[in-house]
Amino acid sequence: MLDVDARTFNVKDVLVQMKDISGSMVDLAYSAVLYSNPEIAKEVYKLEERMHSLLYKMRIAIMLGARNMDDAVEFAGILQIASAAEKIASAAGDIAKIAESVDITQYLDRSDFEEAVINVRIKPASELTNKTLEGLKLETETGMSVLAIKRGSKWMYLPPGSERLKEGDLIIISGPTEGIPAFCKLATGEEYRVREKREGEEGAEGKAKEEKPRKRITEEIADFMADMKNLSELTVGLAYSAVMFESKEIAAEVKDLEDTMDRMKDELEILVMKAARGVTSKTNFEELRGILHVAISSETISDAAYEIADVVLRDIKLHPVFLASVRESDEVILKMEVRNSAIFGNTLRDLKIETRTGMFVLAIRRADGKWVYNPGGDAVLKGGDLLIMRGPREGEDKVREIFLGSERGQE
Repeated sequence: MLDVDARTFNVKDVLVQMKDISGSMVDLAYSAVLYSNPEIAKEVYKLEERMHSLLYKMRIAIMLGARNMDDAVEFAGILQIASAAEKIASAAGDIAKIAESVDITQYLDRSDFEEAVINVRIKPASELTNKTLEGLKLETETGMSVLAIKRGSKWMYLPPGSERLKEGDLIIISGPTEGIPAFCKLATGEEYRVREKREGEEGAEGKAKEEKPRKRITEEIADFMADMKNLSELTVGLAYSAVMFESKEIAAEVKDLEDTMDRMKDELEILVMKAARGVTSKTNFEELRGILHVAISSETISDAAYEIADVVLRDIKLHPVFLASVRESDEVILKMEVRNSAIFGNTLRDLKIETRTGMFVLAIRRADGKWVYNPGGDAVLKGGDLLIMRGPREGEDKVREIFLGSERGQE
């Protein structure tokens, strides 16, 4: 039976929810795998069901909202983007399933992930205790965002800004690796230390000492897994940017990255087959199967991103409601020219863009028209550079202050 509210469902509202939920689901899904946590996986499934429901209501709302052929054409593009967002959510659900069946953490190296996902417990000396997430402005102070809070035995996923952190809370955060030390110090009152392997502890590295070729393959698998996660998230950000700014150049890059992900998946399959040689343990086979499962799902995310960018490549005109939905989502997409001469010659690492603003730089278009996609920390900023960024709307003012400088008020 049709839900009563489906008949009056607002297209813009559902687009906002679908974009925000699908993005959070990817972070939560990888978190479930990184920590082999079935509890988080179950929440991802709930969000996946919610996404299915939202897409269903979106179709109804669009059919009811199209008044003529022009409306139908514009809404068709929106429906394609919404369907792609739902595919991203389904792929996230598939990634999360691995956390319920097998532990593949020994094949993962968190330090290789451009956006870290870690667990932190609020200690007595924490500066975060009894303060709301909204008041703390964590994303613009450290670059990190709170995905979930575990209080006692209860989990709260995608907590609202009004939620107050309490001593003893276990929180899952995501963001740039550079933001981890600052956030952890706020949460614990202690200097952050990279965890070292305990004497006698065995993981992928300990087992690999027995066989150097296997160790090499295991390390290569870890590198591929990290690269595929990073690229899948990059393609989604670029895809929305391509649509937002009607850029065929960015859309074409999404297509190229999608092709790259296809090749990486094929190469990873070969590595997994090599790793399976001589393996007789069912557990090891299940681990390798889990790796392939995550890789396939990561590649599916990039496929969905290409479906979003395809709207631009096909010159499909979008209804204005799409741009309105992107502007109202939790994560905004910005295009900004570097005009502040005081930062010319500085690198992204020097400016600490991610930790100061929460914004992730997706691409830089140089003054000569050349694009640099997924720029590293050593990327040098020059006058006339145009940056494409995604991140919390609270970081927009800080970004403008950094890149526009004294010209900010002239806009």
